[in-house]
Amino acid sequence: MRRPLPATAYDINLVILEESVPTLIAVAHGTRSAAGRRQLRELAASVARRRPGADVRLCYVDVQEPKVAAVVPTAPDAVVVPLLLSCGYHVRVDIAEAVAGTGIPVTAPLGPDPVLLEILTRALPPADAVVLAAAGSSDPGWRADVAGVASRLARSGGAPRVRVGYVSGAGPRVPDVVAQFRAEGAKRVAIAAYLLAEGLFYRSLRDAGADFVTPPLCHDAAIADLVLSRFDAAVTAPATGRAEYV
Repeated sequence: MRRPLPATAYDINLVILEESVPTLIAVAHGTRSAAGRRQLRELAASVARRRPGADVRLCYVDVQEPKVAAVVPTAPDAVVVPLLLSCGYHVRVDIAEAVAGTGIPVTAPLGPDPVLLEILTRALPPADAVVLAAAGSSDPGWRADVAGVASRLARSGGAPRVRVGYVSGAGPRVPDVVAQFRAEGAKRVAIAAYLLAEGLFYRSLRDAGADFVTPPLCHDAAIADLVLSRFDAAVTAPATGRAEYV
């Protein structure tokens, strides 16, 4: 949005246009974990520090308040950035319904993005095998995204063997995949936590039988940079007058 600034005495006939920056609405899943809530707030604060003067508002699709549907009407000039790891139900339904009819753009979620693979690779110690631990979902696109991350992690040289394990839902559970690796002779098994922040799912990984569990993704400063990258791409994209993914 552009608005005219008052002309000065030195250039009375000149109208200067100032570019106002949209509000960044960061939408996380939400958690009951006090540590996870703190980490999400710290992530939002880190984004704001990287962009002085920016209006960064954190909201949620589940568990916590405020919900995204309550925040969107308070910021008509905004960009929604899903702090989610795939374009699953919460992006396609919850967030889409919240912005319907507003013209507010929604960026792609944080995952799958090469930045996340870099974070996992940096966090992993040397290991014979790695379990990519993800929250479960019945969404085929979500599961394909996670499988793609596991495949790229294996090709990156992070470990000779990488398999997906789920914390919930259908599919192989994380402890079972760890046990399978042990049965195949793996001496050192690591879990790559494909989770943004601490919570019930992350805590369960500590008891899954692995030798090491990587920190949640939000522990890496690159996550805040990725959020701003998504935001900046949306701000510079041509306006269409309708809500869309950019």
